[in-house]
Amino acid sequence: MSPPLSLGQAVHEVVESLSILPTDKRFMKPLTEKYDEVWKKISGKIGGYLNDKTENRFKERGRKMLVRLHDNPGPLTKLAVKIKADLPYYWLSEDENIILCGKIDWLEYLPKKNGVHIIDFKTGKSDENPKSLQLPIYYLLASNTQKRKVVKMSYWYIARNVKPTTQKMPDPRKAKIKILKIAKEIKLARSLERFPCKHKTGCRACRPYEKILRGEAELVGVNEFKQDVYIIPVKMIEKGDKKSVILS
Repeated sequence: MSPPLSLGQAVHEVVESLSILPTDKRFMKPLTEKYDEVWKKISGKIGGYLNDKTENRFKERGRKMLVRLHDNPGPLTKLAVKIKADLPYYWLSEDENIILCGKIDWLEYLPKKNGVHIIDFKTGKSDENPKSLQLPIYYLLASNTQKRKVVKMSYWYIARNVKPTTQKMPDPRKAKIKILKIAKEIKLARSLERFPCKHKTGCRACRPYEKILRGEAELVGVNEFKQDVYIIPVKMIEKGDKKSVILS
């Protein structure tokens, strides 16, 4: 767990809670009230925070995002499609016994087109990599787990923007071919228990888990999904304080 990850988790939970409410009740209360309740679940080390100063700084970042959303709700005030399954999924390939699953942040219903607009909320500071497969995966999921056509897709960088940024629609055929190819590679690697890495010294995705295996991480608790939560002790420099460091 890390501060950016837990911040994103808290903000997403607040936004997701709106989709099950009628449009006229979504903003009857400030989003920050729900946020304060959600934050209790990730406060302290369980959320990756090694000190109060860092936690307060990240919490305030999230609060500003939700205030911005509350003041500029845009599509969040309109009809939304809610897929009933807790974790939407469908058979990407029955022959290969591969299922594609995932949770989509928001599906805005567009009545004039009887279609849906996929919106993915981003709480980080950087733009998503254009080569990311996230939206193609969401496209396939939304197209196969509900009956309406996907007619629009957007990222909403809520840390800085007051409205979603429209993205190019993927080619459904090419998206399925590419995703299925990767899925088959994952399936083969799992069956052989062989996971070759093109990075000779390892990559940033694996290094935290390697530290856990070496005993260099701290077990801080169990989350609501009954997963062990670890934090990696690192040197942390507070913003605006370059003369000192906090060592964990």
